[in-house]
Amino acid sequence: MPRGAMKKYERLAQQITDQIALGVWHPGDRLPSLREQVVNSGMSFMTVSHAYQTLESQGVIVARPQSGYYVAPKPSARAPQALEQVTRDEQVDINTYIFDVLQASTDAAVVPFGSAFPDPRLFPLAQLNRSLSSVSRSANAMSVIENLPPGNEALRHAIARRYAMQGMNVSPDEIVITAGALEALNLSLQAVTEPGDWVIVENPCFYGALQALERLRLKALSVATDAQQGIDLDALEKALQDYPVKACWLMSNAQNPLGFTLSAEKKQQLMALLARHQVVLIEDDVYSELYYGREKPLPVKAWDSEGLTLHCSSFSKCLVAGFRIGWVAAGRHARRIQQLQLMSTLSTSSPMQMALVDYLATRRYDTHLRRLRRLLAERKQAAWQSLRRHFPAAVKIHRSESGYFLWVELPAPLDAGKLHERALAHQISIAPGRMFTTGNLWHNYFRFNASWAWGEREEQAVKTLGALIREALKNAPRAIGSHAE
Repeated sequence: MPRGAMKKYERLAQQITDQIALGVWHPGDRLPSLREQVVNSGMSFMTVSHAYQTLESQGVIVARPQSGYYVAPKPSARAPQALEQVTRDEQVDINTYIFDVLQASTDAAVVPFGSAFPDPRLFPLAQLNRSLSSVSRSANAMSVIENLPPGNEALRHAIARRYAMQGMNVSPDEIVITAGALEALNLSLQAVTEPGDWVIVENPCFYGALQALERLRLKALSVATDAQQGIDLDALEKALQDYPVKACWLMSNAQNPLGFTLSAEKKQQLMALLARHQVVLIEDDVYSELYYGREKPLPVKAWDSEGLTLHCSSFSKCLVAGFRIGWVAAGRHARRIQQLQLMSTLSTSSPMQMALVDYLATRRYDTHLRRLRRLLAERKQAAWQSLRRHFPAAVKIHRSESGYFLWVELPAPLDAGKLHERALAHQISIAPGRMFTTGNLWHNYFRFNASWAWGEREEQAVKTLGALIREALKNAPRAIGSHAE
């Protein structure tokens, strides 16, 4: 990204990174305090704090309680994990494993670090219930018919206006209301593919994409994806050149499980690449409202001038999971998706659609979103600090400035699936990396849900996880070497 396009905190973070690379600051050196840096840079305390937090999350600097910030020590040599840039799977078989793991997080007695959903106590259920009660009293016999596919007209207009707030022209007529984002994504995939077609996904990717490929008997091309940089565009281009790809299912904002958000420049490059090959993009954007900065990131669809993008999202991750209301901005594919929906689902819940219309008609939604983003950022920071306190130094924690997931990297010999099994015996769940891939590449990674209010229960659960990891490290001393603690 050009320096001129960077935000202030990004410029400061890059400046400090450059200084470390030049040898101005050496490993172990104490950096200027936040207040000293405010004076030196002329930037606000918030900007400086954000820059330091960014560098800390990247492992460039470390914070020491009551002492300040220091340049991180150089990491010990670790054998790099070989990453195949494009992995092909002619038959996807993932459902059974995913089901078993997800079931573990439904038990109320289990600390749900493996859950896919944010803490439901973050949602304005009382206000939504009032809206539901209000519309239920005024509903008439025709409301069911009025809310059949493509869905409630007022709700589609409300969603179209939210696109317009970002400078995107999306007609209400191309929006189809669905029973959550997963139905939108599945219908989109079904609308543009036939059994046996090749579909590109990220590696690792949201397990719902793998489940859909398995159900529709599609072939997967998994393209290497990085926690900092996102999808490898060179590998993507090679896959597009070598295979007759029909569709690409990607997440560009707060990707699950890695958490990254692609830069605007990379989103533009991605869209241009897909346009050259005339490949449809199914864009999963369910976390788009959960950004931490001042500006909402645009979806890849914003750079689509040829109608190749089916943009899918929902209210499940940012407003309420139980309503199960999603949508797809499907462009020219809208009619086909409506047909498929009518063959499988009579209608997305009519009262729920009407309740959302009532709620969105006020300013309560944006007020809620601002509070939600602030709380998620605070809770993610608290969770990250707890993991840093209790996990061995050999564990790497990838943190992004959006969403509510942390992506945790164990030393390569360890198996997150086995850690998950041991943790369950202590009433703790995590989401092993195997859930997000068709192979075994991410066996030593797991996704951690950081949306929960941090208390003694959560702290003790992380302490227990740390002890289990240390135990596993002791059982593999030769493979880990100096990393064992």
